[in-house]
Amino acid sequence: MPKQSNLRLMQGGLVDRQRPLNFYFNGRPYQGYQGDTLASALLANGIHLLGRGMKFHRPRGIVSAGVEECNALVTLGQGGYEETSVRATIQPLYEGLRAKSQNCWPSVKWDMGVVLDWLSPLFPAGFYNKTFIWPNWHWYEDAIRRTAGLGTLPPADDPDSYCHRHEQCDVLVCGGGAAGLSAALSAARAGAKVLLVEQSQQLGGELAWNPSIQPLASADWLAETLTSLDSHPNVHCLTDATASACFDHNMVMVAEKVTAHHLASDSPRERLWKIRATKIILATGAIEQPLVFPNNDRPGIMLASSVQQYLQRFGVLAGRTIVIATNNDSAYSTALALTAAGATVPCIIDNRSESSVGICAEDYRSQGIALYFNSTLMQTYGRKRVNAVRIGDIQSGKTSTDTRLIACDTVAMSGGWQGAVHLFSQAKGKLHYSEAHSSFLPRINPDNLVVVGAANGTVDLATSIAEGERSGVNAAVALGLVERSAPSLNQNNDRNSQAASQPTYNTQRIIPAINPAQQWLDFQHDVTLQDIDIAVQEDYCSVEHLKRYTTTGMSVDQGKTSNINALTALAERTGNAIEKVGTTTFRPFYMPVTLGAIAGRRKGERYAPTRQSPMLPCYQNKGAELWDYGHWRRPAAYPEAGENLFQAMQREALAVRRSVGIYDGSPLGKIAIRGPDAAEFLNRFYINNVHTLKEGRARYGIMLNESGIVIDDGIFVRLSEHHFLVHTTSGNAEHILAWFEEWHQCEWPELQVIITPVTTQWANATLSGPNARKVLQKLNTDIDLDNEAFPHMSLREGCIQIPATRTQGAKKIPLRIMRASFTGELGYEINIPANYGAALWHNLLQAGAEFGITRYGVESLMILRSEKGYLHVGADTDGTTVPDDIGWGGPVSKKQADFIGKRSLLQPENCRQQRRQFVGIRLEDAGQALVSGMHIVAEDKAATVSEGYVTSAFYSPHLSCWIGLAMVNAGRSRLGESVSVFHAGKHYRAKLVEPVFFDQEGGRIHV
Repeated sequence: MPKQSNLRLMQGGLVDRQRPLNFYFNGRPYQGYQGDTLASALLANGIHLLGRGMKFHRPRGIVSAGVEECNALVTLGQGGYEETSVRATIQPLYEGLRAKSQNCWPSVKWDMGVVLDWLSPLFPAGFYNKTFIWPNWHWYEDAIRRTAGLGTLPPADDPDSYCHRHEQCDVLVCGGGAAGLSAALSAARAGAKVLLVEQSQQLGGELAWNPSIQPLASADWLAETLTSLDSHPNVHCLTDATASACFDHNMVMVAEKVTAHHLASDSPRERLWKIRATKIILATGAIEQPLVFPNNDRPGIMLASSVQQYLQRFGVLAGRTIVIATNNDSAYSTALALTAAGATVPCIIDNRSESSVGICAEDYRSQGIALYFNSTLMQTYGRKRVNAVRIGDIQSGKTSTDTRLIACDTVAMSGGWQGAVHLFSQAKGKLHYSEAHSSFLPRINPDNLVVVGAANGTVDLATSIAEGERSGVNAAVALGLVERSAPSLNQNNDRNSQAASQPTYNTQRIIPAINPAQQWLDFQHDVTLQDIDIAVQEDYCSVEHLKRYTTTGMSVDQGKTSNINALTALAERTGNAIEKVGTTTFRPFYMPVTLGAIAGRRKGERYAPTRQSPMLPCYQNKGAELWDYGHWRRPAAYPEAGENLFQAMQREALAVRRSVGIYDGSPLGKIAIRGPDAAEFLNRFYINNVHTLKEGRARYGIMLNESGIVIDDGIFVRLSEHHFLVHTTSGNAEHILAWFEEWHQCEWPELQVIITPVTTQWANATLSGPNARKVLQKLNTDIDLDNEAFPHMSLREGCIQIPATRTQGAKKIPLRIMRASFTGELGYEINIPANYGAALWHNLLQAGAEFGITRYGVESLMILRSEKGYLHVGADTDGTTVPDDIGWGGPVSKKQADFIGKRSLLQPENCRQQRRQFVGIRLEDAGQALVSGMHIVAEDKAATVSEGYVTSAFYSPHLSCWIGLAMVNAGRSRLGESVSVFHAGKHYRAKLVEPVFFDQEGGRIHV
């Protein structure tokens, strides 16, 4: 039978006591109710110990009731449904839920890793950087990873599905509390398309469960507001959805939970929204901060607002005897709520003086609650749960030796509040430290974004609602939907000027100057006050250095509960104001996003979809040996019966030299550049001149990166005065497209160009060989193919008549033919709209039948291009190759205009005479095979001293020998030299030669 609740109230809260749910934790059965979270159900059953700290394996219990939880991390589910590091505080309870503690062995109650806590003086901040040096890191790695991990990988594949959705809206409101609801409603009334995102399962924030909120009748206001929102069809509310990242151009990423992880459903488990909003309103609320005192990390020590939330939202007492420790006014309402529910609150410990507290002390003393002002917690006691605290007085900013011991089973602490400014900071908003609020608040807003409510430092409910309403109206005004303007709200303003009129919680941060090694700042990573001391002693005083040196605020926490206390401690130790110390950079994600949600449907074959040529049906399952080339599935060769791949390559290469071959060139990258500045745009990329290219002509060009390194080559064509077609290597098309877009958007936005990828728009069939023109002339096209009318390196546009088939009649189809060659033979690249690619391929095979037309693949093409010494970027070049290395120093020196990488070519390293240069290579023993990767080694040095290497090597059927291309030190000045080549433990003799092995005069391409 499930274990019965012992801290659940008989009434109260939002749980449905008529719908009990059975669940398991660490293999034992328990019971909760519909509406519970895993954390609230565990607390109701008296379970406080949930996990262990990552570094010292100290006991860890529930601290909060929301996304800020950094202790109660559990592994959820079984098998493929297993998910690690789930926050128990936000995991809804469901029937049959199974969860277990992680980062402990053999159990959470008796963890052997606790020995690290006993040895903690040996492991201060940064110890791993100093300790694990000898003999090397890998000597320690396995043991450290087993000890310090946060969960393990699931034992099976995840059976759930995930999806992505793109959305656009006028106004995006992040946060469904009072301020967010008010903002959404006012914007919706003005006619804006509104998307409201709330991380909880219900809207309203604290209004939904806290009946003590004044001065408004919170339940009535919430019900009326939700009804009004439902009546507007232009409002879409997302619940159980967390805005986790804010990127450039007002793009916000939201992770929505759609179905429970354990349920077999056609619906996705999670949906990742990519939302582009014209205006963003952040009503993300505030996060209560922990207090810092000795042993403040014990299970049973919780945030005061969370203790109140478990009581009023779930009907669960966090304990029977609860001590309140605070430095601000907000925790006092928790004391009254607990007392009314029957819990014992022996005292409230406040480090402020009574005169600075904004409450009536007699109201609390009359309830039997002792008030200790100018006091702080000096120590806590208990092993797996707190059982007592010791209180000390504060005199002149220091703690006294006069202490009191108070028994308790729970401590509700409140160290003030920090607005959830993570999304604001990700959007490049500027923060400043408000002394009045003792927290960082927005100061300078990014364009089209505003912060309202508690995230903006606003404590009063009525003021938060008014802020939200004004922000919604202002957004509508900016969108042109209404004419009336509301008062400006926080638009690049200094919050210091408003501090005096803003209500606050009167926070006063004091960190006791005792036992720094036992005062915890980051609970999960076991970062203490002593770690801050060590970091400052070692001059890691920058907040970014401090974060990385101590690991505070990293990973799980992301600064939600650790930042302010760490920054306060750093400021005290460096003698600086917190404003000057600053804060760390908040980066995506605000909350973890599962890898499944990020991947969506892009898994398996969809992870990197294989692109298919329009010609694929013509040769698939018809003898073609298909290989993966980048994202394309392409024929390496077309072996006939009884042939292996090598023999097929040899036959195909010979057929092209002797008659004609047909090749599928559809994957060749094609990018259209249009606009008045198209020529100037491309002239800044290519190392040769673009402006002088005439219409209808083509030119081979090379592109460099900023370092002067060759990154791509290809032929560019001028179709008209303002229209160019750029060809790139097949595998580099997407990179070059992104390269063009980046430079246009970021560096040259003034240039009037439109960049369009058209690779998949056109099918390409390439004819190559002495009879290529004869085959092409047999097609019904209106293009003049005469040698003089259509010379090498030119392009012609026209039409082709596609004969009728059984399914459709004859059609006249536009096409482009470019006369160019990568084989050294007469060549034509015939481009036709992709839908007609297969028909073109079929017609060319029919037309070339009398000439013995032969299909040839990529590997056969590599033989042909190597015989001609044609460069293959990526194979014959690497990340160090500059134009002069491949014989292009002349064109570079002649170009007067600037281009990307030009300046870098003047660097001494790029002008060095002994650089590796592009040459040909032949083995002196014709019977030996040349292999790509062979190293040319110095005659008087060990085989490990390389002077270059073979980049491409093939057996040439035309020359009946092995040929190769190589990059060799000062290679061009060493042509004819005999060199030693080393491979697989053996030396061979070879000769450096010109890279062109066949038709050195180049006459065959001009016939």
